[in-house]
Amino acid sequence: MRTIAIIGAGPGLGLSLAKKFGEKGFKVAAISRNPEKLEIIVNELKKLNIEVRSYVADVTDLTALKQALRAAKKDFGNIDVLEFSPYAGWNTFTNVLETTPESVMEQVNSYLLPAVLSVNEVLQDMLNNGSGALLFTTGLSSMFPLPLVGNAGIVMSGIRNYATNLHNELKEKGIFVGHLSIGTFIQAGTAGDPDVIAEAWYNLYVEKNCFEETFPKGIDPTKL
Repeated sequence: MRTIAIIGAGPGLGLSLAKKFGEKGFKVAAISRNPEKLEIIVNELKKLNIEVRSYVADVTDLTALKQALRAAKKDFGNIDVLEFSPYAGWNTFTNVLETTPESVMEQVNSYLLPAVLSVNEVLQDMLNNGSGALLFTTGLSSMFPLPLVGNAGIVMSGIRNYATNLHNELKEKGIFVGHLSIGTFIQAGTAGDPDVIAEAWYNLYVEKNCFEETFPKGIDPTKL
């Protein structure tokens, strides 16, 4: 059985991704700073007979994140898919006119550096096996400048650049790199239902016919 590690797993998109990949035969390593949210994920997956383990780590603590990933690799033997989608919350975003070095560094520490470390921890095994996947979930500001999230956009676009470079370097080595840019609020029962997003993510992972997509497809940021 293959294993997916979900970084920043929560009861919304993280749980939906865990269910989707789990029903397709994946074991799940859920990593988050919030033990209560992890408990929800574990309980829900166990009801579905999906093998799951949780690991408490704040992604801004790179040492703790490294330890969590290494514990997951020890428990499961291998991480075949890494999905990276931590979410710091709207209260951490600043308008471009109010963006400061400090607000940018907050996003760097909570998103960019943890992404690089996470890849570092799993990539060599994937290269050795000649297979694997790195999946990056971002907001729409990674692809289209949005003044409302000025500090996050700087970092999200950096993540996209990083993911693109990984894709170009790894596509001939059996490792799929994917990027999904979400342009809607994630909420059950809406256009941004996490189950629907998880389905889109799984389809992108399975089909591997393109590097990136927006969700919803073809979204026009000028009409947001």
